[in-house]
Amino acid sequence: MRDGGPVTGRDSELREVARTLRSTGAPARTLLVVGAAGTGKTALLEQARRAVAEEGARVLRLRCHDGGGTPGAAVLAEGVHSALGQVHGRRGTARAGAVRRTPRQPNGSYGSYGSYGELSLLSALGEALGDAARDTPFALVVDDVERLPAPTAAALGLLLRVFRPAGVPVVMAGRPVRPAAGASSQLTAAADRLLTLAPLRPADVEALVVRRLGRPVEPALVTAVLRALGPMAGVPEAVLSVLDSMEEHGDLLELGGQVCLTGPEKALRLTTDVARLGRLCWPGHPPDGAALAAAAAVARTLEHAEIRLDDLHRLKPGGPRRAGLVDRAVTPLVGDGILTVDGDGRASFAVPALAAALRALPTHHDVSSLHALITRSLSDRIGARTAGGGHPRLAEHVTAAGSLLDDTLAVDVLLAAARTDARSDWPRSVRAYASALRRLSPHDPRTPHVLRESAELSLRHGDHPGALALGEPLLACLDAGPAGEDRDRSAYVTAVWASAALHEHRLPYAARHEHRLPYGSARGVRGPRVLEHLPGAAGFTDLGAAYGIGGVASRPGDGARPAPVPGRPGGSGALPSPAELRLAAAAAGGRAGLLDALGALPPDAYGARTLDRLRNAAAHADLADALAAVLGDRYAGAGDSTAARYHAMVGSYLTGDWDRALACARRIEARSRTRGTEAGPAQAARALAAEIHCARGELGHARAWLDLVPDTVTPPAGRLGETEPAVLVGPARGGPGGRAGGRTAGARERSARGRGADTAAVSDLRPAGGHAPAHAGGAGRTGGPARGGGLPHDARGGALRPGPGAR
Repeated sequence: MRDGGPVTGRDSELREVARTLRSTGAPARTLLVVGAAGTGKTALLEQARRAVAEEGARVLRLRCHDGGGTPGAAVLAEGVHSALGQVHGRRGTARAGAVRRTPRQPNGSYGSYGSYGELSLLSALGEALGDAARDTPFALVVDDVERLPAPTAAALGLLLRVFRPAGVPVVMAGRPVRPAAGASSQLTAAADRLLTLAPLRPADVEALVVRRLGRPVEPALVTAVLRALGPMAGVPEAVLSVLDSMEEHGDLLELGGQVCLTGPEKALRLTTDVARLGRLCWPGHPPDGAALAAAAAVARTLEHAEIRLDDLHRLKPGGPRRAGLVDRAVTPLVGDGILTVDGDGRASFAVPALAAALRALPTHHDVSSLHALITRSLSDRIGARTAGGGHPRLAEHVTAAGSLLDDTLAVDVLLAAARTDARSDWPRSVRAYASALRRLSPHDPRTPHVLRESAELSLRHGDHPGALALGEPLLACLDAGPAGEDRDRSAYVTAVWASAALHEHRLPYAARHEHRLPYGSARGVRGPRVLEHLPGAAGFTDLGAAYGIGGVASRPGDGARPAPVPGRPGGSGALPSPAELRLAAAAAGGRAGLLDALGALPPDAYGARTLDRLRNAAAHADLADALAAVLGDRYAGAGDSTAARYHAMVGSYLTGDWDRALACARRIEARSRTRGTEAGPAQAARALAAEIHCARGELGHARAWLDLVPDTVTPPAGRLGETEPAVLVGPARGGPGGRAGGRTAGARERSARGRGADTAAVSDLRPAGGHAPAHAGGAGRTGGPARGGGLPHDARGGALRPGPGAR
């Protein structure tokens, strides 16, 4: 809309404005277009003007906003004279010039509205416009009528109501008029019709985003923009402002022909250009520098902690200066509708994208001291533990206060709040535990207990990012040398942490393949340190490598026979035992390794259907489904992790819903590139997306996905029905490869040449003995084995018999 292109979502309004501009002569009428700031009023008028101009109609702009004279009829006369100067016939211009020379009073005015001088001037203006329209028909357009000085707006309203120019259609545009604006309300009364620009519908917003970016977009991106804008979601200028910020910060990524969001949704913001931001969000009276600095301080205060009016009132008797400052800043923001206050007195920004923009603006106010004051206002009166347990939201204020609160007070408040919130608001409880662990010393006797409580909470609710955040305090605690029960607690936390890393498609640490920084840990801490303390945890790394997690493909059961697994064969609780980990990893390998893993478990532990499900999950590198098959009802769930998203992708793929499967792949990839997340890329999702695109003949998109896959990752369905795993992308880039490598290299060459080889490329990308991708409309055709049918078979075709008593 800024580039003069077509207006999106305003077809009926465009027809109405164009019809009015064409209605010269007897049917001429006056139309007032009303809309909030940024709704596209100017763009609508401009497109309608261009449309009727192409048909031969003439449209003149009446500009009388910044005249040099006294506001009123005189400035209006100047604007009419300038507009008529665009008409070839000069008689009307000469008439308007004579009107401009009407005698005025010494003070430069024409007296009151009822005086003969001003009424005569307005009458002469109406006649001059009518005479000019009889010679050369034209229409008048007046934009931004809310910016007209009150006397000029009153004069224009009187001209259109009493001395309306004959045969001259007039289209005005402006923001809604408040009841108290008497002069502007006369323009509303002078209009024959009022056209209100409603906010764009979500479908129109999506069309606007597509047009602005010039490419198809992932629906999740549009949803994120709508959520970030809140009540401004249908304002075109606000949508374009957010898109500009995305491009500026590199938060957009094209995958599979669609643009995805790779920035945190809470970071989506409007422009930080102060003038543009003021016009968009403070249309009536843009704030000055001091007001913007105060608003930025409020936005930063609300970013980390919930603020209620009671918190500010509680500080008033002592009169702390910073609390008074925030209090003074909150009042005008609430009055402008920028801040909202709910029934509990909780303050929040109505438009999250505005809050994010304000946080990016500079401010000299220190907001940390306010959080410290709010905490101490309760802890000093009723004690730290009582304050934290009775007011658990204080934990966020403690975190935001940082070093302004001593660790003893802070930890007491945080732990009390975390244990209270664990029953009602577990996400806030997880954050409180994490904040407490950052303050606790590794040698503090409470640290192993807090680690265990936090790990149990994250595991119970499938909060894998929260469990990953335990990495640094866990390693520090292990270095401190826990003993006895503390060592058992550390072992439990390590298992939760490793399981969370696998669900986010990360190798928690490198056991035998490579040295890698543990996720969630400080820089310089190497994975082997964990193995030195807890060698039994290596099973998680082996499981991840077997499913292609971390860019390493391993074939369980190859080479030397694995050593017996210590510990109980059957697991209890939500975590798998070492034997169960080995079974899940062995399902991705050959028959011998799987039989060995089953031999270490009770003979009636797994039936044929469960083993079939496990093998199918392993064939598609579906970690979540494999763990669900092994653990059964004990499985706590994958939450919103990468493993859960890939499981949904595989399900859509197997049912033939390719579009949904590709959408899952794009979201997985975008999530792995989002700032502030620990999620890793799903190599199997990349390979499966490439196979789908290649089967559709979209070889360019297939090659783009293949280029993201490391050289040693096994593709989905690549292990089923063959002795050795097919390596999807090895020789194509000089890396180690398997039997499918040469075929993939040929597919790459054909994809570079174009779509002509799409049929051959499908067979080349399909692993030997694997299944072709499902066609969306083909019943019973899937990209892998159907679930739940028959006994699982090994690579050589032999049925894997369940043990006695298996169901």
